[in-house]
Amino acid sequence: MYKILDHINSPDDVRKLSVAKLKTLCEEIRDYMVRCCAENPGHLGSSLGAVELIVALHYVYDTPKDKLVFDVGHQAYAHKILTGRREAFKDNRKAGGISGFPKMAESKYDAFGAGHSSTSISAALGYAEAARLNGSGEKAVAIIGDGALSGGLAWEGLNNAGNSKANILVILNDNNISIDEARGGLHNYLLKVTTSSTYNRVKTGIWNRLKEGKFRQWMQKIVVDTKSNLVRSSGGAVFEAMGFRYFGHVDGNDVEQMVAVLERLKRLSGPRILHIITKKGKGYAPAEADPVTWHAPGRFNPETGERIKTVSAKDKYQDVFGEVLVELAKMDPKVVGITPAMASGCGMNRFEAAFPDRFFDVGIEEGHAVTFSAGLAAGGMKPFCNIYSSFSQRAYDNIIHDVALQKLPVVLCFDRGGLVGEDGATHCGAFDLAAYRSIPDAVVAAPSDEIELKNLMYTALSVKEGPIIIRYPRGYGEGAPWKEAAFEALPVGKGRKLLNGKGVAVLALGPVANRALEAAKRHKTDYWSCPAVYDMRWLKPIDTDILEEASKYSVIVTVEDGTVKGGLFGAVSEYFAGRADAPVIKAVGIPDRFIPQASRSQQLEECGLDTESLFDLFIALMKNI
Repeated sequence: MYKILDHINSPDDVRKLSVAKLKTLCEEIRDYMVRCCAENPGHLGSSLGAVELIVALHYVYDTPKDKLVFDVGHQAYAHKILTGRREAFKDNRKAGGISGFPKMAESKYDAFGAGHSSTSISAALGYAEAARLNGSGEKAVAIIGDGALSGGLAWEGLNNAGNSKANILVILNDNNISIDEARGGLHNYLLKVTTSSTYNRVKTGIWNRLKEGKFRQWMQKIVVDTKSNLVRSSGGAVFEAMGFRYFGHVDGNDVEQMVAVLERLKRLSGPRILHIITKKGKGYAPAEADPVTWHAPGRFNPETGERIKTVSAKDKYQDVFGEVLVELAKMDPKVVGITPAMASGCGMNRFEAAFPDRFFDVGIEEGHAVTFSAGLAAGGMKPFCNIYSSFSQRAYDNIIHDVALQKLPVVLCFDRGGLVGEDGATHCGAFDLAAYRSIPDAVVAAPSDEIELKNLMYTALSVKEGPIIIRYPRGYGEGAPWKEAAFEALPVGKGRKLLNGKGVAVLALGPVANRALEAAKRHKTDYWSCPAVYDMRWLKPIDTDILEEASKYSVIVTVEDGTVKGGLFGAVSEYFAGRADAPVIKAVGIPDRFIPQASRSQQLEECGLDTESLFDLFIALMKNI
C-alpha cells in the first residue's frame, strides 16, 4: 500500500533513504497512523504533530545505541512504527498488543518508559552521564512537550543538566497546547520566545542568505557566539542562564530542516536545548482544527473525520463530578476548582465555563495543585482539587505535609481510580486506597454509583478537617438517576447493607459493590441462598459496626478495585488481627503486580472483579459452609 513505509522495518532502513524521500515517508506514516487509530483508538493529535521530528531523529542518530527519551509518550507513535512495530501498531493498547507508551521491556529502541509527564530530561541526563562514565560515546536526547515542561521535575532536570555540563540535547516540542489549552507563565514565556521579531529576524535573514559550507558554518558560529545577547531580548535567557545553549525556534514539521539542524547539533557537546514549533494534529484537518478533542478522539471515519460516538444512557463519572461541582458552587461562593491540566478529562471544564474566576488550571503540576489548594483552604475557601488517581502519586508528600498535617479541608477528587483499561499500568490507579489510608486523619471514600458521588461531594463540604479524598473510576456510571436525586449528607464512616445473606459477608468498596450484588442475587436465584453484601462507602474511617456484624459470618470477602495489599483487605485484616474469633478473610482486588493494557472489562475479569468471577467465587465459598 505504501511506497516507502512498507519497506521500513527498523531505523537502519530509514537511514538508507535520501533526505528528499523523508517527506514522503512522513506523509505515509501520518496516513497509516490515522487509519490505524480510526479503528483502534489512541492518542492521535500529539503523535501526528511529531512525525517529522521522530523521522529526523532516527535518521540522524544511531538508534538504539543513541538514546531517545520521550516524555509522556503521547507523541511517540511514529517512533513505534519505525522501530519494527509497524504491524503490531494495529493492536496498539490492546490486550496482548504493544503498549501505547514507550516501554523498555517491549523494545530495545524504547530507551525509557514514559506514561507520566516531565521525566525525560532527568532520565536522559542519567543516560548522558552513564555514557560519559562508561566512555561509550552514546548520545542522549530528551524530547519533551511544552505542556510537560511545566512540571517541576522537568525543571529539576534542567537545573542539574545545565550545571553538570553533560552531553545532552533537550528538544522542546512546542505545539502551544497540552491536552487542553496551554496556560500559565511558562506558556506565555515560550510564546514570547517564538514570536520575538529581533532574534528571529536576524537569525532567519542570515541563515537564508547563506549556502551550506564552511562560510555558512563560520557565520553560524558567529550567530551562536552572539546569540546570548539576542535571546535575552527574545525571552530565551532563562535556558542560557541555567547553563544550556539555546537554539530555536525551528519548524519541527519541516523534516529536511530538522535533519540539517540535528546533524549540526549532534556535533556539538554540552547541554543544548532545541526549541521547535510543531502543530498538534498536523496533516489531518479535523485534528488541526480541534486539537483538544483529537488528543484522544476515539473511533472515527478516517476519510471524513466523523467521530463514531458510543451511545449510552449512562453518564460518565467525570461528567457527574463536573455538573455537581457547578451546583455546589452555586450554593456556596467559597467553592473553587483546581486541576493540573485535566479540565476536560475530569469534567471541570463545566465549572470553568460557569465560574471562570473560581477555576484554576495550574498546568501539569500535581504537587503544586495540592499545596495551592491547601493555601486556598487556609485562606477560607473550599477547594475541590481533581487529579487522576495515578498522577496523584506525585503529590503524595504534599497531601501529607501540606494538607493532612495541618488538617486543612481540601477535597481531593481522584478520577480514574482503579483499573483504567487501554492506557495500561502507567495510568492504573491501583495504589491510591492503600497509600492514602495510611495518612493520619485522612477521610477516604469511594462511591458505588453516581448518586453516591453526588452525595459524597456534598458531604465533603461539611467536613472541617482534611484531606477528604473521593475516588471513582474511569468511564460510565451505573445509570443511577443522579440528576433527579436531592443532595443528602452522608454520615462519615458509615456504610450500608445492600443484601441480606448467610455464611459469607461481602464487604465491597466503590462500583464493584454492584458487581458483587449482581453475583449474590444470581446466587440466590440459582441456589436459594446468598452471601450478605455491604457497600462500605468509606475506607477511612471504616464502619466498625459493619465489621462487627460481618464477624458473625464464617467468611468475609473484601472486594475492591485497588491493590489488595494495604487497601480494604488490609484495613479489615488489621481490624481483626489477633482476635480469637476472627473470621476467615479472603481478598478480591488488584493483585501484587502491574496489570498490562487491555479493555477495562478484560482487566476486571483478570482480577476477578467482574460479576461472573464473583459468582463463581461465591459458589465455591457457599458450598463449604
